[in-house]
This record gives sequence, C-alpha cells and structure tokens, in this order.
Amino acid sequence: MNTEFTTLLEQIESTLTKYLPSSSNEEWKTTSFGSVDSCVNDEHLANLINPCSTLISLGGKRWRPLLLLLCAQLTSLAKKGDCSKALANALNITPLVEFAHNASLIHDDIEDCADTRRGKPAAHITYGLDVALNAGSWLYFQASSCIQNLNASAQEKLDFYELFLQELRRLHLGQAMDILWHRNPQIIPSQEEYTAMVRNKTGTLARLAVKLGVLAGGGSPEEAEKAGFIAQDIGTGFQILDDVTNLTKGNPGKKRGDDIVEGKKSLPVLLHIAANPQDKDALGNLFEQARKEGIDSPAVEKAISILSESGAIEKARQKGTEIITEKTMALANLYGTEENKPKSLIIELFDSIQKKA
Repeated sequence: MNTEFTTLLEQIESTLTKYLPSSSNEEWKTTSFGSVDSCVNDEHLANLINPCSTLISLGGKRWRPLLLLLCAQLTSLAKKGDCSKALANALNITPLVEFAHNASLIHDDIEDCADTRRGKPAAHITYGLDVALNAGSWLYFQASSCIQNLNASAQEKLDFYELFLQELRRLHLGQAMDILWHRNPQIIPSQEEYTAMVRNKTGTLARLAVKLGVLAGGGSPEEAEKAGFIAQDIGTGFQILDDVTNLTKGNPGKKRGDDIVEGKKSLPVLLHIAANPQDKDALGNLFEQARKEGIDSPAVEKAISILSESGAIEKARQKGTEIITEKTMALANLYGTEENKPKSLIIELFDSIQKKA
C-alpha cells in the first residue's frame, strides 16, 4: 500500500478511536452526552460502545474517509488555501462517514437476517437484537459529535450538520426501496429504479465523503454538489462490483450467493431478466425457495448458474468497472487536468479497490 495512504489511515483510526473508544472515559462521555447522572456507569455505556467498536475494529476498506481527506487536499490545493487546516478539519469529521457506514451495517444485518459480518457473528447475534438495534441507531447520532470540535464558524458547522442529516435521510430512502424488493420475491424493479436505490443506499456515503472533503478544503457549495453527483456514481459502481463478487467468489466474511437468500435484486438479475423475460417467474421462485431453505439451498446455485450462463454477471462487472473508471477521472479533474498529488492518489485509491473487487 502507498505509504501516504498508510499515514492517512493511521490518522483516521486515531480519530475514530477518539470519538468511539473501546471503553468510556470522562472526556469522551462529556463530549458525547454532556452532563449525565452520576449513577450512569461503564456497564450502561458498554451496551452502546461494544457492538459498535467491535464492528469497527474488524476493519473495512475505510475508502470513504480516505476519499474525504484526499478531496479536502485536492480542493485546498486548487484554492491555494491552508492545506494543514483543511486536512485537520477533514480528519476531524471522518466519523461522519465511517460511523454512519458501520451503523448502516448493523441495521442491514438485522433487516436481512444475516448471521455474519466481516467473518464474525453479526452484532445482533453477539449482543442481542435489542442491544444491536439501539447501538446502531446511537452510532448515527454519535457520528455528529465530531462537528462541535471543528475549527470553523457556527454557520459552517451548521452546514455540516444539515449536509450530514440530509444524506442520512437519503440513505434510509435507498434502504426502504431495497427492503420493498427483497421482501417480495416476484417484484423486479426497473434498472432505473435499481440505480436510484443504489445511489441513495450506497452512493450517498460516497457523496457525503466527497462533499464534506470539498467543503473542508474551502470549496463552494456548488463545487461540493458537483463533486457529490460524481461520487454517488462511483459508489454505485462499487456496489455493482460488490454484487458481482457475491455471485462469484463471495464477499469477505459472507457465503457465496447470500444475496439470493436475502432476495436482493442486483444488477446481474435485472440484466438477465431484461434479456430473458421468460425467466422472471423461475428466478422469483428460486429466490423464494432460497429464502425458506437458507444458504445451503440448491436454489442458490441454480439461480447463480442461470445468471452466469446468460452472461449477465459479466455484463454487470463490465458496467461497474466502466462507471468507476469514467467517474474517477471526472472527480480527479474537478479543478482541472493539471497533475498534482491528491489527484494521483484519488486515481490510485480507486484503482486499488477495483483490483481487490
């Protein structure tokens, strides 16, 4: 890995730990909750901290907070601003994207009845449904505690709050669309609906990261909005590749084809049905069978075989790669085509993620 990435990732981890320590301390408690009754103790707080910190400690790509920092550097360089201040502010708000991402994973696993996450039991399996549900909800709110420490004006802080909350609302809109489809095996959304769902459910956190980075670097709201539209498509591209991986080698910590069990109407499914509408009912029946019988159901491999033999999986892979390649260059050239370090690092970041997909 590029040593510059390593340095930035170490700083990101330090920031995440500051706002979500493995155990409570007085400074953190005051920052997070203000004044609370003296009887509130570590055992009470553990029901919030443990499910969240355990999941975050298991890793993850961290590409969203890393992208936030690179966009802050790219913008500050273009604006001839104070790069050290921009980077410091950008680092301080990385919990906004990484905590929101992990909170969504806790809730996703509950909603999808998933047993594992990152190779370990999901939070609701380890801690119980009630604890995991509450802790995941709290983590969304805990993310915003970092804004109060920004070296920024009251208006600028308000702008960050408003941006964060709007993107969270869009995140839940995307999830609502996804739930509608995976709860009903026979409902097949259009490709336009699928794209809208992914732009909100997955793309919104990429959009949030980039918009935060541009604003932290001294960019205008208009520049942030433009960059956000580009980033949401990059996030969509990675979701497509993630869906392809699920149907081929399997996602890390998951079993191959668990999207079939969960009833996910991913792009390979939509591409296949568009080309082979006569298979719609058959695939719907296989999804329903897989949901009833679980990951070891023969319906899982039957469905994957249908999608693979038609070329739908490979077409989806090509589509995801094309989107990422095109939109990465658009984001890197946000402030012009002249070469600079942040631009080259943005390109390198997405290239490295694609190679691992």
